[in-house]
Amino acid sequence: MNTIKRILVPTDLSEDSRAGLRSGMSLAAQNNSELLVLHVTQALQLWQIPDELCLLDNQWIKWEVDRVHSEACLDLNRFLEAHRQDFGNIPAIRPKAVLGPVAPRIIEVAYSAEVDLIVMSPKPHGAVRRLFSRSITDQITPEAPSPVLSVRPTRAQRYPQGRFLPVFQGIPQGF
Repeated sequence: MNTIKRILVPTDLSEDSRAGLRSGMSLAAQNNSELLVLHVTQALQLWQIPDELCLLDNQWIKWEVDRVHSEACLDLNRFLEAHRQDFGNIPAIRPKAVLGPVAPRIIEVAYSAEVDLIVMSPKPHGAVRRLFSRSITDQITPEAPSPVLSVRPTRAQRYPQGRFLPVFQGIPQGF
């Protein structure tokens, strides 16, 4: 049986991605593995911001790549701060931030770091969006150098018990 030496957990710093991080941390602790936490920033969205006087002089401030990368690193470290107490049993944790298109960068890091497992936490998308675009997890899975574990975050029940039942289940009692 192959041992898991290195686990990659890509994150978009959302609450949904915390489920993948918790699962990756648990697997890393159980297997005595290194944990690589990756955040990919799409730099093109952040390079230009209007200054305070944009309405008067229509000037734009160009963000340098180094600054965008530094901000991404700071954001990743802030995201991981909530889980610092759980890092005790994990031999090594390496946060990493990179710039570029998300799916290709995750695959690139997975190859270069020679990871044994990728833990993803996909966001739930509606049927219409799934028709027109694939999720990041769907893009990575066929090209990944290692198995991809998809972990969904737990969701609160949409309808409270006994109230607001869908129509096909009949009329709720008490109405």
